[in-house]
Amino acid sequence: MKRRDFIKNTAVSGLGIMSAPNIIRARGKEKVRLGLIGVGLRGTWHLKNSLERDDVEVTAICDIDPERINLAQSMIEKAVAPKAEVFDKGDYAYRDLLKKSGVDAVIISTPWLWHVPMSVDSMKAGKYVGVEVSGASSVDECWEMVRVHEETGTHLMFLENVCYRRDVMAVLNMVRKGIFGELIHCQGGYQHDLRHVKFDPGVEFGEKGRSESKWRTQHSIKRNGELYPTHGLGPVMEYLDLNRGNRMISLNSQATKSRGLHNYIVEKGGADHPNARVEFKLGDVVTTMISCANGETVVLSHDTNLPRPYSLGFRVQGTRGLWMKDGNQIYIEGVSEKSHRWEPSKPYIDKYDHWMWKKYENVAAGAGHGGMDFFVLNDFIQSVKREIAPPIDVYDGAAMMVITPLSERSISEGGTSQQIPDFTNGRWIKRKPIFGLDKKM
Repeated sequence: MKRRDFIKNTAVSGLGIMSAPNIIRARGKEKVRLGLIGVGLRGTWHLKNSLERDDVEVTAICDIDPERINLAQSMIEKAVAPKAEVFDKGDYAYRDLLKKSGVDAVIISTPWLWHVPMSVDSMKAGKYVGVEVSGASSVDECWEMVRVHEETGTHLMFLENVCYRRDVMAVLNMVRKGIFGELIHCQGGYQHDLRHVKFDPGVEFGEKGRSESKWRTQHSIKRNGELYPTHGLGPVMEYLDLNRGNRMISLNSQATKSRGLHNYIVEKGGADHPNARVEFKLGDVVTTMISCANGETVVLSHDTNLPRPYSLGFRVQGTRGLWMKDGNQIYIEGVSEKSHRWEPSKPYIDKYDHWMWKKYENVAAGAGHGGMDFFVLNDFIQSVKREIAPPIDVYDGAAMMVITPLSERSISEGGTSQQIPDFTNGRWIKRKPIFGLDKKM
């Protein structure tokens, strides 16, 4: 089934939000008028997927890079879609977009430092917000985002797409069916060699850089902490029902010395290159331990400066067994054929394949990141249409983003424990899990 046909023939109820308990009786939008703030690499993926839907009209685009604006306009023209209004006059052009009445919702795909200010301004303007992932710059930023949501009643969805990855959702299915018993410990991380991203072209960055190296590398120079917690933490939040019957209580972080980025510059550009004199603050490997209200622990690993294969390092461990993504291995006591021996996890992943993937696999094909980009965008659009809280809401986003400034503080204080704020103000006790649930479950 083609994606357009799927959207046309699917009920407005959506995919992963079917059993959302906080439904507001809404006007029931048939088509979402969408504004895209940032049409860089990530933003154009959202644009591509939005243009393939009959229930979305991209009415506005904003970016300060004329090449990205031209590319976005050519994509819109190729899709034979109505021309979008362009906002490109400086860093705050997005505020002019927010004044546009023909925009119901916005997706923010900009450099990290802009995520919270743009989200806050968008909620104040009454636009339903979808914001791309990152860590926050401060604890106060996270509180501001939550406070503005509560003051305005405008919703925000944190667009953590890894929550929708096929194996991640199959394991979530296993967790909810009790296959691992009572959960005890989880691990995740962002373990990804990004040297070629932080330096492009060659060993350049900043004003001489291209794409993300224009801004992302500065974080490695100025900051030492868990800079990108969300890919590893997002799925774990669903496994442990964090913010929904459970919550994160405290963390402590440690960082190694920094060698990887300097060595890369010397190897690729030579010891005499000016950038070889740059001092990088970010430790090559940052490890964060989190404790939870219900007694579980979580370990996050940030590892982007050294040569290594890509891995999010997932581990889900309970009283009956565990799954580890690295090695694609699993062990379930009393079920696995050999005692104390790993077995391949694929048969389990196939057996417990999540209903969303079984039903909509063909529709998701080609949407980006193995198809999970279709599901995250679809849940966002369906939430906008129904005017309900999304499955990954502002409280979840704030809880994930605050890990970054707290880890920085912990490392600067020699690994001291940091209390994690309760952004729900106690409502986590009664909030129910809604992510990926079906009416039939």
